[in-house]
Amino acid sequence: MSGFVSSLRDRTLATDSAGRRNSIGFLRLTFASAVVVSHSRVLGFGQLDPGEASTRHQTDLGKLAVFGFFVLSGYLISGSAVRIGLGRYLWHRFLRIFPGLWVCLLLLAFVMAPLVCLHERGSLSGFWVHPGGPFDFVRANWWTGLRQLGISDLRVNPIVGIFDGPLWSLAYEMLGYLAIAALAFSTVLSRAPRLLLVLTATGWLYIVHYQVQAHTWTGGHPAGVTVTLPLLGALTTGNMVYLGFMFAFGAAAQLYKERFSTHGALAVIAALLFLLSARMGGFFVLGLPAYGYLVLWAAMRLPRRFQTVGRKRDYSYGLYIYAWPVQELLTMLNVPRWGLVAYTCLALLGGLALAALSWHLVERPALRLKDWTPAFARRWRERHAQFEDVVNSELPDIVGQSRSEPALDSSA
Repeated sequence: MSGFVSSLRDRTLATDSAGRRNSIGFLRLTFASAVVVSHSRVLGFGQLDPGEASTRHQTDLGKLAVFGFFVLSGYLISGSAVRIGLGRYLWHRFLRIFPGLWVCLLLLAFVMAPLVCLHERGSLSGFWVHPGGPFDFVRANWWTGLRQLGISDLRVNPIVGIFDGPLWSLAYEMLGYLAIAALAFSTVLSRAPRLLLVLTATGWLYIVHYQVQAHTWTGGHPAGVTVTLPLLGALTTGNMVYLGFMFAFGAAAQLYKERFSTHGALAVIAALLFLLSARMGGFFVLGLPAYGYLVLWAAMRLPRRFQTVGRKRDYSYGLYIYAWPVQELLTMLNVPRWGLVAYTCLALLGGLALAALSWHLVERPALRLKDWTPAFARRWRERHAQFEDVVNSELPDIVGQSRSEPALDSSA
């Protein structure tokens, strides 16, 4: 028994991630592709998301992908917040999300929507001045979230009239970023990491409490009530708790990665818990944390050939935000008549093409500004460095002079 316990300690997240070896880029791209597959049935054929029926409506392929994104985000973002200063951390997060989002919103409002309007109505009459028109769409959604779903009352396709559904999760992602920023600024991450364990455990206990109170171990998680936060807009408490739990799970794993074992036996146990709870019930109590463990285990233990995916070209974010509009256009053009497989493949190809353009023309150029410093901050840093140099150069002379002076006579 002692040998097994010792083997659990031999392989951890810390040892497996040494030298930045991981398959996080591959997993992120896989999750984005899973979202496309899940939406294909919904947007193209009006059917249930894959996995919803077989899990007794507890979860589905798309939800699992989003949960996986949040685990990885929590793990990566908390590590970044510990390594760099608060200002630099916020700047990095801004560059990763907003340039790509803003260009996407502009393309949706001023390229895609006019084309849809011409297809549906034959002209652009009233399109630009509509109360819920393209300008309002950009203004409503510029700070993540999804406050305005459509543009100028266009249907886009006969099933769903939402121009870019996946944008809903960005507000919750941003909330996680801000929470980590607050924990870093208050030095909790560096000096009191156990508080994050407490927050994670509190989220899990709430999930248990809800399942007990609901008298059912199947079905989806509760929507809760809607709260409106500054800039982030309307968020539901249900998503805040369940997505927040997965984000906190990943962050706690980062802070305690030296103790987070990646032993294969634990992965087998987690896989069994995940499959059994998804099939029989109790997924959110048992399967969700087990799934979070499996995501991190896979990120570190997948074969080396997966570790290069997304290292230099990360198309996952672009695929996530662009595939839905592509699927909407395909449905509008009646491509679903060719079948689910053809429809899904074309959606993936179109989404990846736009994701590649987004990465090379928008996201990567923006990320090159990660080390940029405003002029006033640069001048302040230079003056501060000069002051430290003067103090350090004069301090030895002052100390030496004070030691050479005679002691004061106490009788004086």
